Amino acid sequence: MLRRALTAFVVLSAAAAIAQKPASPAPAPAAAVKDAGTPAPPPKPTAALTITEGISTPESVLYDAETDTYLVSNINGSPLAKDNNGYVAEFSPDGKVVAAKLVEGGQKGVTLNAPKGLVISQGTLYVADIDTVRMFDRKTGAAKGEVKVAGATFVNDLFATADGKVYLTDSGLKMGKAGFESTGTDGVYVIEPGKKPKLKTLLKSKDLKGPNGVFVTADAIYVAPFNSNEVTVLDLNGKKKGDTLKLPKGGLDGVVMIGDKLFISSWEGKSISSGKPGEAFTEVFTELESPADIGFDSKRNRILVPHFMGNSVAAWDVK
Repeated sequence: MLRRALTAFVVLSAAAAIAQKPASPAPAPAAAVKDAGTPAPPPKPTAALTITEGISTPESVLYDAETDTYLVSNINGSPLAKDNNGYVAEFSPDGKVVAAKLVEGGQKGVTLNAPKGLVISQGTLYVADIDTVRMFDRKTGAAKGEVKVAGATFVNDLFATADGKVYLTDSGLKMGKAGFESTGTDGVYVIEPGKKPKLKTLLKSKDLKGPNGVFVTADAIYVAPFNSNEVTVLDLNGKKKGDTLKLPKGGLDGVVMIGDKLFISSWEGKSISSGKPGEAFTEVFTELESPADIGFDSKRNRILVPHFMGNSVAAWDVK
C-alpha cells in the first residue's frame, strides 16, 4: 500500500512540474513560528509537605532517624527576648502532631526563651537559646542541665558528632533600630561530653561575619555566616583553612550535607544552594521566604525548611 502511494506521488509530482512551476507556499504567521519554537516552561516544583499547625516563628528543623519524626524549635516571638515561652514541637513525616510541645518554656521547671539550633547526642536534646545551650531528655522533654556561653549574644546553630561533641555558633547579633546589628562576639565553640560538659572556644573573630550554620566533617568545620555569602572553613582545632566557599547570595543560615554536596539556605537569595566543597554553588530551591536552619530527612531524601517569618515548615524532595 505504501509503495503504491509513493509511486502515485512521484507520477503526479512529475506531471505538475511539466505543466507549470508550482507556486511558493505562503509563509507561516510569525506568531505561529515563534510559538512552535518556544518550549513550554517546566512546571514549578511544589513542596512534598507543608506544616503550619502548632508552628510559631520556627528557626530549626531536626530529623530524628531513631523515632522517624521531625523536631521543630519555635521561638514564639522575638529571637532575643528572654520571655520563657519558646517550645520544641514534634511531628510525623506526614505532618501530624506527635507532641505539640515536647519541651515548653515555663512548664515543669523548663527554661526556654528563644530556641534555635537543635541536635541530639547520646539521648540528650541540645537546644541553642540566646546565650545558653540547654539540655533535655529526648523522650520526656525533662530538663537535664545547661551550658552557659559567657559573653555570647546570639547562640544559634548546633552540630553533634559521633563522639558526643556538640559544636555551636554565636552569631554576635543584637537588635538595633534598623534590624540586627553586630555585637562583635562572633564565635565558634565546642561542648566536650562528660559528667560535667565542658565548653571550649575554637575561634572568636569578627571575621566570621555573623557565624550562623555549622556542619562538621572528619577534617573540617563549615561555618555559614549571616552577614556574608562566603562560608568559612576551619580545621577541627578552629584554625582557618585556606579555602572558602562562595555562594550566589548571602544571609546564610542552615547547612546540611547530602552525599558529597553541601546544601545551604540563604535569606538574601530566598533559596537553598548546593555544591561540592571547592566547586561552584548553584541555587536548587528558590522562592523560599526566610529559610532558616534546614534539616535533612535521610529516609525520604528530603530537605526540611523552616520558614521563620512564614510560621511554617516545608519538605522538599532532593532529586
